[in-house]
Amino acid sequence: MPTPDPSRAAGAPATAWLLALRPKTLPAAAAPVAVGAALAAFLGGFAAPPVVGALVGALLIQIATNLANDYFDFVRGADTEERVGPTRVTQAGLISPRAVLGATIATLVAAFAVGMWLVTIGGLPILIIGLVSLVCAVAYTGGPFPLAYHGLGDLFVFLFFGLVAVSGTAYLQLGTFPLDVWLAGAGVGALSTAILVVNNLRDRPTDAKVGKRTMAVRLGDRGSQVEYALLLALGGIVPVVGILLLDWPLATLLSWLGLWLALRPLRVVFGFRERRDLLPALPGTAAALLVYALGLSIGLAFGEALAARIG
Repeated sequence: MPTPDPSRAAGAPATAWLLALRPKTLPAAAAPVAVGAALAAFLGGFAAPPVVGALVGALLIQIATNLANDYFDFVRGADTEERVGPTRVTQAGLISPRAVLGATIATLVAAFAVGMWLVTIGGLPILIIGLVSLVCAVAYTGGPFPLAYHGLGDLFVFLFFGLVAVSGTAYLQLGTFPLDVWLAGAGVGALSTAILVVNNLRDRPTDAKVGKRTMAVRLGDRGSQVEYALLLALGGIVPVVGILLLDWPLATLLSWLGLWLALRPLRVVFGFRERRDLLPALPGTAAALLVYALGLSIGLAFGEALAARIG
């Protein structure tokens, strides 16, 4: 295990902990909850308390995943000084590995507590979703079979930050899993996965050196570029399918504003020369996800009322 500078790890300031939490990744947790709430409103079953609980739980799981990733990538030697991306606090010696691990455990406990309250509302399906989500938050980079190290990170994000989060939020309000939730979850999951694709494309050379076989390492630069473009395309197709097959309001096409915003990071992904050139594409894709989810949510929750007023 690499050894951080203990003098830098002592008395970590709030700014270091903010780096550890990675606030720019939190839209990936909030977006599916917003869409799940909007779907429930569209289908006539919106309820605020479980939505708030789902949002808090999703944010805690995202933070726990970030902290666990910081810790386990450090102890496995994946985060080194060669890495181009944002600072990782454990590798940089800003916070001790023990403190980061402790924060991970504390965040998981808090998420578990929120989940237990949600189980009283949603029952067994929510219990299963919650427990699997907590396990995968650690198993993403930790445990005997870390998902990210075996090329399963993309699938994990698509499932848990798309299908599972949207459907779980909707189920807490509706008590059922209509087809709409899986379609909307696929759209949100696609753009959430696109964030990870950029991250892994940026880290591909250093990940390959330490045996971290992400999908970007397996596919190479060109394959990752194609994957990124296909994920954006999937996000664009979702509202069209919803309008044609599930009577979604035409206003759900507001989600395309997010795809328009994604054009700039798309050009970066296809035009980069050095790994550092990819840095703007990460927050750019996160912003695209946020706008996509907001557009889809507004269209679902208020689209019919808007259409009636215009008509």
